[in-house]
Amino acid sequence: MLDKNRIKEAESNVKSYLQEGLLKKSIVMRPVMDVLLRNSKESLRVAEEIHQQNLSDLWVIVCSYYSMFYYANAVLLRLGYKVGGKIAHKVTADAMIVFVRKKLKETLLLEKYEETKDEALNLAGIKADALVESFDFERNKRGLVQYRTIEIEKHSKAKTSLTRAKEFSLEMEKLLDELK
Repeated sequence: MLDKNRIKEAESNVKSYLQEGLLKKSIVMRPVMDVLLRNSKESLRVAEEIHQQNLSDLWVIVCSYYSMFYYANAVLLRLGYKVGGKIAHKVTADAMIVFVRKKLKETLLLEKYEETKDEALNLAGIKADALVESFDFERNKRGLVQYRTIEIEKHSKAKTSLTRAKEFSLEMEKLLDELK
């Protein structure tokens, strides 16, 4: 679950990003949205193929992360925000916490409400935080694995990355449908 300090850091950063133009208000541009969604699905498909063929744990992690990154940017664009070119990964992670977390919580709440009325709010909040946090984990892991992880550790990390990317992608698709 996201801790309060990480949430406060993201909120502060997003204010700065908006002032500095690293994150901008934007209209939904259909061609950009199409590219983001196509790139996300392709990245996930490539990660799956690389994993199935046991070709490279590093590239399973990288492709899984990029699938999440593109979906995250598609959702942000649907919400009216475009991430700039500088420190785009950090901006995306922080913007997800600030803008997407609450929307996810609401969407997941409606799904969970039918299943468990009493615990729906708590469960939806935990899952929303976990999804947003998984993006942040993968962003950090990608850098670490690319430059500092020994080969034996990469295989289990690759499997986790792929699993997270699949769940993240599924939930982002649902959220995009809700935001239409």
